[in-house]
Amino acid sequence: MSRIATVVIDMLNPYDHEDGEELAEQVKGRIEPLQKLIEQTCDTDGAELIYVNDNFGDFTATSKDIGEAAMKGNHPELIEPILPPKNTLFVQKVRHSAFYSTSLDHLLREHEIEEVVLAGQVTEQCILYSALDAYVRGFDVRIPSDAVAPIIPELGDAALKMMERNMSAHVAPAAEALD
Repeated sequence: MSRIATVVIDMLNPYDHEDGEELAEQVKGRIEPLQKLIEQTCDTDGAELIYVNDNFGDFTATSKDIGEAAMKGNHPELIEPILPPKNTLFVQKVRHSAFYSTSLDHLLREHEIEEVVLAGQVTEQCILYSALDAYVRGFDVRIPSDAVAPIIPELGDAALKMMERNMSAHVAPAAEALD
Protein backbone atom coordinates (compact mmCIF):
# COMPACT_ATOMS: atom_id res chain seq x y z
CA MET A 1 0.00 0.00 0.00
CA SER A 2 1.28 3.45 -0.84
CA ARG A 3 1.69 6.05 1.87
CA ILE A 4 -1.36 8.26 2.18
CA ALA A 5 -2.18 11.54 3.91
CA THR A 6 -5.53 13.04 4.72
CA VAL A 7 -5.27 16.80 4.26
CA VAL A 8 -8.03 18.73 6.03
CA ILE A 9 -8.32 22.11 4.35
CA ASP A 10 -9.71 25.33 5.88
CA MET A 11 -12.08 23.74 8.37
CA LEU A 12 -10.94 26.02 11.20
CA ASN A 13 -13.15 28.83 9.99
CA PRO A 14 -14.98 31.48 12.03
CA TYR A 15 -17.65 31.77 9.29
CA ASP A 16 -17.67 35.54 9.73
CA HIS A 17 -17.10 36.35 6.05
CA GLU A 18 -19.41 37.24 3.17
CA ASP A 19 -20.25 33.62 2.28
CA GLY A 20 -20.00 32.36 5.87
CA GLU A 21 -23.63 31.47 6.52
CA GLU A 22 -24.12 29.90 3.10
CA LEU A 23 -20.97 27.81 3.58
CA ALA A 24 -21.90 26.82 7.15
CA GLU A 25 -25.21 25.44 5.85
CA GLN A 26 -23.30 23.19 3.46
CA VAL A 27 -20.77 22.13 6.09
CA LYS A 28 -23.38 20.90 8.60
CA GLY A 29 -24.08 17.64 6.78
CA ARG A 30 -20.42 16.96 6.16
CA ILE A 31 -19.04 17.14 9.69
CA GLU A 32 -19.86 13.55 10.64
CA PRO A 33 -18.21 11.93 7.57
CA LEU A 34 -15.21 14.25 7.99
CA GLN A 35 -14.92 13.43 11.68
CA LYS A 36 -14.97 9.71 10.89
CA LEU A 37 -12.35 10.20 8.17
CA ILE A 38 -10.10 12.00 10.65
CA GLU A 39 -10.52 9.19 13.18
CA GLN A 40 -9.90 6.53 10.53
CA THR A 41 -6.75 8.32 9.38
CA CYS A 42 -5.44 8.43 12.95
CA ASP A 43 -6.14 4.69 13.31
CA THR A 44 -4.55 3.64 9.99
CA ASP A 45 -0.92 2.55 9.95
CA GLY A 46 1.10 4.51 7.42
CA ALA A 47 -1.45 7.32 7.13
CA GLU A 48 -0.74 10.92 8.09
CA LEU A 49 -3.20 13.58 9.13
CA ILE A 50 -2.35 17.13 8.09
CA TYR A 51 -4.42 20.25 8.64
CA VAL A 52 -3.85 23.11 6.20
CA ASN A 53 -5.66 26.29 7.10
CA ASP A 54 -5.90 29.88 6.05
CA ASN A 55 -4.23 32.15 8.59
CA PHE A 56 -6.67 34.99 7.77
CA GLY A 57 -3.75 37.39 7.39
CA ASP A 58 -2.33 36.78 10.88
CA PHE A 59 1.22 35.59 10.30
CA THR A 60 1.85 35.31 14.04
CA ALA A 61 -1.02 32.84 14.53
CA THR A 62 -0.30 29.29 15.65
CA SER A 63 -2.54 26.33 14.91
CA LYS A 64 -3.93 26.75 18.42
CA ASP A 65 -4.69 30.44 17.75
CA ILE A 66 -6.49 29.61 14.51
CA GLY A 67 -8.53 26.89 16.19
CA GLU A 68 -9.45 29.14 19.11
CA ALA A 69 -10.49 31.96 16.78
CA ALA A 70 -12.71 29.52 14.87
CA MET A 71 -14.28 28.31 18.12
CA LYS A 72 -15.10 31.94 19.00
CA GLY A 73 -16.66 32.46 15.57
CA ASN A 74 -20.24 32.11 14.36
CA HIS A 75 -20.41 28.29 14.31
CA PRO A 76 -18.33 26.61 17.01
CA GLU A 77 -20.59 23.54 16.68
CA LEU A 78 -18.97 22.96 13.27
CA ILE A 79 -15.46 23.37 14.64
CA GLU A 80 -15.44 21.42 17.90
CA PRO A 81 -15.98 17.93 16.40
CA ILE A 82 -13.11 18.32 13.94
CA LEU A 83 -10.51 20.22 15.96
CA PRO A 84 -7.06 18.80 15.16
CA PRO A 85 -6.06 15.96 17.46
CA LYS A 86 -3.00 16.62 19.61
CA ASN A 87 0.30 16.57 17.68
CA THR A 88 -1.40 16.84 14.28
CA LEU A 89 0.76 18.23 11.52
CA PHE A 90 -0.33 21.77 10.61
CA VAL A 91 0.48 24.06 7.69
CA GLN A 92 -0.68 27.65 7.30
CA LYS A 93 -1.79 28.90 3.91
CA VAL A 94 -2.70 32.31 2.57
CA ARG A 95 -4.22 31.59 -0.84
CA HIS A 96 -6.62 29.08 -2.33
CA SER A 97 -4.28 26.14 -2.88
CA ALA A 98 -2.90 24.22 0.08
CA PHE A 99 0.38 24.03 -1.89
CA TYR A 100 0.81 27.65 -2.97
CA SER A 101 3.69 29.23 -1.02
CA THR A 102 3.44 26.61 1.74
CA SER A 103 5.63 23.79 2.98
CA LEU A 104 3.00 21.12 2.20
CA ASP A 105 4.82 19.60 -0.79
CA HIS A 106 8.04 19.31 1.22
CA LEU A 107 6.18 17.84 4.21
CA LEU A 108 4.46 15.21 2.06
CA ARG A 109 7.73 14.20 0.42
CA GLU A 110 9.53 14.04 3.79
CA HIS A 111 6.83 11.60 4.93
CA GLU A 112 7.07 9.67 1.63
CA ILE A 113 3.41 10.30 0.85
CA GLU A 114 2.20 9.17 -2.58
CA GLU A 115 -1.55 9.75 -2.25
CA VAL A 116 -3.51 12.61 -0.73
CA VAL A 117 -7.09 12.64 0.46
CA LEU A 118 -8.29 16.24 0.24
CA ALA A 119 -11.17 17.05 2.58
CA GLY A 120 -12.68 20.27 3.89
CA GLN A 121 -13.81 23.43 2.20
CA VAL A 122 -14.49 25.01 -0.28
CA THR A 123 -15.00 22.32 -2.95
CA GLU A 124 -15.10 24.70 -5.92
CA GLN A 125 -12.20 26.79 -4.66
CA CYS A 126 -9.54 25.55 -2.23
CA ILE A 127 -10.21 21.83 -2.73
CA LEU A 128 -10.22 22.14 -6.54
CA TYR A 129 -7.04 24.23 -6.68
CA SER A 130 -5.27 22.01 -4.15
CA ALA A 131 -6.25 18.93 -6.16
CA LEU A 132 -4.77 20.43 -9.31
CA ASP A 133 -1.56 21.34 -7.51
CA ALA A 134 -1.32 17.83 -6.00
CA TYR A 135 -1.92 16.26 -9.40
CA VAL A 136 0.73 18.32 -11.21
CA ARG A 137 3.18 17.40 -8.43
CA GLY A 138 2.62 13.70 -9.12
CA PHE A 139 0.46 12.78 -6.12
CA ASP A 140 -2.54 10.50 -6.54
CA VAL A 141 -5.63 12.41 -5.45
CA ARG A 142 -8.67 11.18 -3.57
CA ILE A 143 -11.70 13.33 -2.82
CA PRO A 144 -14.22 12.18 -0.19
CA SER A 145 -17.37 13.58 -1.79
CA ASP A 146 -19.31 13.75 1.49
CA ALA A 147 -16.42 15.41 3.37
CA VAL A 148 -15.91 18.41 1.10
CA ALA A 149 -18.23 21.41 1.32
CA PRO A 150 -19.11 23.84 -1.45
CA ILE A 151 -20.53 27.31 -1.12
CA ILE A 152 -22.66 26.73 -4.23
CA PRO A 153 -23.68 23.06 -4.60
CA GLU A 154 -23.83 23.15 -8.41
CA LEU A 155 -20.29 24.50 -8.61
CA GLY A 156 -19.14 21.94 -6.05
CA ASP A 157 -20.60 19.13 -8.16
CA ALA A 158 -18.89 20.53 -11.26
CA ALA A 159 -15.59 20.76 -9.36
CA LEU A 160 -15.88 17.10 -8.30
CA LYS A 161 -16.45 16.11 -11.94
CA MET A 162 -13.46 18.20 -13.05
CA MET A 163 -11.19 16.62 -10.44
CA GLU A 164 -12.31 13.14 -11.41
CA ARG A 165 -12.01 13.71 -15.16
CA ASN A 166 -9.06 16.10 -15.47
CA MET A 167 -6.94 15.05 -12.50
CA SER A 168 -7.79 11.35 -12.35
CA ALA A 169 -9.01 11.90 -8.79
CA HIS A 170 -10.75 9.04 -7.09
CA VAL A 171 -14.05 10.55 -5.90
CA ALA A 172 -15.93 8.40 -3.37
CA PRO A 173 -17.57 8.68 0.05
CA ALA A 174 -15.32 9.39 3.04
CA ALA A 175 -15.85 5.87 4.36
CA GLU A 176 -13.95 4.58 1.29
CA ALA A 177 -11.25 7.28 1.17
CA LEU A 178 -8.47 5.22 2.72
CA ASP A 179 -9.36 1.88 1.02
